[in-house]
Amino acid sequence: MIKLALPTGDLRSPIAELLSGVGLNVEGYGEGSRQYRLPVADSDEVRVRVFRERDIPMQVALGNYDIGMTSLSWIVEMQARFPQQPVVRLSDLGIGRSTLFAAAPSDVSEGTVRIASEYPNIAEAYARASRFPRYRVQAVAGAAEAYPPEDADVVIVSGADEGAVRKHGLEPIHRLLDTSAYVIANADSLASKNLASVLSRLQSAGRTSGNGLLSLPQAVTRSRTSDLTPRASDLRLAIPDGHQQRHVHGALAKAGITFEGYEEKTFVRRPKSSIPGLDVKVIRPQDMPQLIAFGEFDIAITGRDLLLEHTFAFPSTPAVEVLDLQVSQYNLSAVVDGALPADNIGDAMAYWRDQGRDALTVAAEFPATADHYARSRHFWRYRVMPIAGASEGFVPEDADILIEGTETGRTIAENNLKVLDNIFRSTTCLIARKDAAFTGKRLDAYNDVLSALQKSLA
Repeated sequence: MIKLALPTGDLRSPIAELLSGVGLNVEGYGEGSRQYRLPVADSDEVRVRVFRERDIPMQVALGNYDIGMTSLSWIVEMQARFPQQPVVRLSDLGIGRSTLFAAAPSDVSEGTVRIASEYPNIAEAYARASRFPRYRVQAVAGAAEAYPPEDADVVIVSGADEGAVRKHGLEPIHRLLDTSAYVIANADSLASKNLASVLSRLQSAGRTSGNGLLSLPQAVTRSRTSDLTPRASDLRLAIPDGHQQRHVHGALAKAGITFEGYEEKTFVRRPKSSIPGLDVKVIRPQDMPQLIAFGEFDIAITGRDLLLEHTFAFPSTPAVEVLDLQVSQYNLSAVVDGALPADNIGDAMAYWRDQGRDALTVAAEFPATADHYARSRHFWRYRVMPIAGASEGFVPEDADILIEGTETGRTIAENNLKVLDNIFRSTTCLIARKDAAFTGKRLDAYNDVLSALQKSLA
C-alpha cells in the first residue's frame, strides 16, 4: 500500500487537474469532497489522505505517509527547525508559485525587532542571519501583513511579487524563498517500498525549478523606528476575523457598539471607532491571548478555547477572561474511532491497555490543551501531534484520539467517529491583562466597552 498525502486549500484544484492528467484520478478530490480519505479510481494500491498544507511535511517525515504534495515554503519551515528529518524533495510541480519576502513598513528599528509570520522557524533563521541584537518572533495564524507598524516591525509574508507586498503598505527588504508545490517522499519509504507506480507519474509532471534553498541576508539591517504607532493614551482593542467575525459583530451590535469598516462578512484591518480613546484592529483570534500577555493590546475578543490553549502553554500568563459574551459556543471534546468498543474515556483506556499499547497518539489543533487533557486523565504514555486542520481524518490511522470542537456532532458522525469525553465548553469572551491598570481616556474607553457588553447580556 502506497500512502499519499494531498493538500486542501488553494492547491487543491490545480493538483487535482495534474493528477488526472497523469492517470491518478482521486475520486472527489477536485470537487472539494468533505471526506478526508479518498479512493483512487481503478487502483487499490494507493491510499489518499487530504491534509492542510503545513501538516504534510511532518506527516511524511514521521513515515505516516510515503509521498506528499505541498508547498516548498512549508517544507523549508519544517526543515529550518528539524533539518535531519527524513524528507526527500523529488520534484517541483510548478504549481502555486509565489515568493516569501521579509517586509516592513519602513526600515527596521535598532531596538527590539518584532517579527510576525506564519513561518516562525523561517523568521527565526532570518533574524539570526540579520544579526539583530534583540528580536522577538511572533508566530501568527495568518494575516501577518496586518501587524505592522503597531504590532510588528518586520513580517515574513508570501506574495506573487514585490508589487503584491507593496499593496499592503509594506516594502520588501529581502527575498527569502521562491516557492511552489513539490513532491516529497519519506526517505525510509523510498529505500524499502516500491513507489514507482505513483512517483514515475508525478515526477513526469515535474518542471524546472531553482535550488529550493532559503536565501538569508548577510548583513545587519538598520534604520529608524516607524512613527505610525497608536497614541499611548488609546486603549487598544483586538477583534477577530474568520469564523468568529459574524458572532462578534452580532454581539457588538447588540451592545450598541459599531466600528466603521467591521461588518458581518467584510472588514478593514483598522476600523474606525466612535468611542473616544479606543483604537481597534482586526486580527486572527488565535493570536490574541499572546498579544494581550505581551501588552501589545489591552483588551481583545476571542474564544475561550484559544485563551485556555495559551494558558495551558503558559500557566503564569497575565491574560485572563473578563466577560463571557455567550456566542459561538461549542464543546471541545475527545473524539475516537466510531468502532472503538468503549463508551467513555475510562473504557477506552482499559481497551488500549488490554491491546498492549505502549503509547497513545493524540492529534490536536490545540496541542497544549491536548497535553493538559492527557495528563489530567492519567494517560500512561502518549505523544501529542500538533495539526493545522482537516482533523477528522486523523483517527484511527494516524492518531488514537482527536481533540476536536463539536457543535451538532454531524461532521463527527459523517467521518465514523464518536465523542468519548467533553473537555470544556468554549464561548467567545472579552479578555484582558489581570494586572492592567487603566487611567484617563483609556479607563473611560474600557468602561464604555465593558458596560455596554454587560448591559447587552442582562
